[in-house]
Amino acid sequence: MQYKILGQTVPAVEVQLTKGESMYTQSGGMIWQTEGISMSTNARGGVARSLGRIFTGESIFMANYTCDVSQATIAFGSTVPGSVVPVDISRSEIIAQKGAFLCAEQSVDLKAVFTKKFTSGLFGGEGFILQRLFGSGMAFLEVDGDMVERTLASGEVLKVDTGNVVAFETSVGYDIETVKGLGNIFFGGEGLFLTRLTGPGRVILQTQNFNDFAGRILALSAKS
Repeated sequence: MQYKILGQTVPAVEVQLTKGESMYTQSGGMIWQTEGISMSTNARGGVARSLGRIFTGESIFMANYTCDVSQATIAFGSTVPGSVVPVDISRSEIIAQKGAFLCAEQSVDLKAVFTKKFTSGLFGGEGFILQRLFGSGMAFLEVDGDMVERTLASGEVLKVDTGNVVAFETSVGYDIETVKGLGNIFFGGEGLFLTRLTGPGRVILQTQNFNDFAGRILALSAKS
C-alpha cells in the first residue's frame, strides 16, 4: 500500500492498493475510487465493539474496500478543515479521541476503551469512551486545524484543553484535572477541566477544536 495526502484546507488521503489489499473506514469516509474496487459493509468486530463505537463518535457499520485488480486507487476525506495524519500502528498502539479515526488497513484493529478513572471521561468534556488502535499497518486520523506533535520524556507533564487532544501512545498517562480558582473557572473561558498527559510517549494535538468552533457559531446565530 502506498499513500499521499492531498489538499490543504479540507485534505484527503489517496491510497494506491494492489490486488487483495483492503482498507476500511467509517460510513461516508470514501470520496472517490477508480475501477476495480469492491465494497462490503459490516459491523466490524461484532456487536459489542459496534455498540462501543457509537460512544466514540464513529458509525456502527464500517465500509470495507478491497482491490480486485492489479492496482487501483481510493481516497478518504476529512470532514472539517484541518489535517490528515498518518500513523504507523506497527510501531506503537495509540489511544485516540472520539471522531479522530478516518481509515486504516484491515490489519489495524479498532475498539472502544474506558479511561482509567470514571471521572476522567465523565467530566472531561470529550466523553467517557476513547478508542484504541492496535495491530499492524497504517491508520489515518482527522485533525481539526493544524497538527502539533510532542514527544514527552518520562514523567514530563503536558496540560491540554481536552478538545485539542487527538491521540497519544498507550505509554502516556491520561487524567483530567480541575482548573484551580473560582475566578479562573467562571471567567477564564477554558471550562472546568484540563487533560493531563504524562510521559513517556508521543502525543498528537490539534490547534482547533471544531466542536467549540461550531458552538460559537450557533451562539452567534442565536443572537442575530
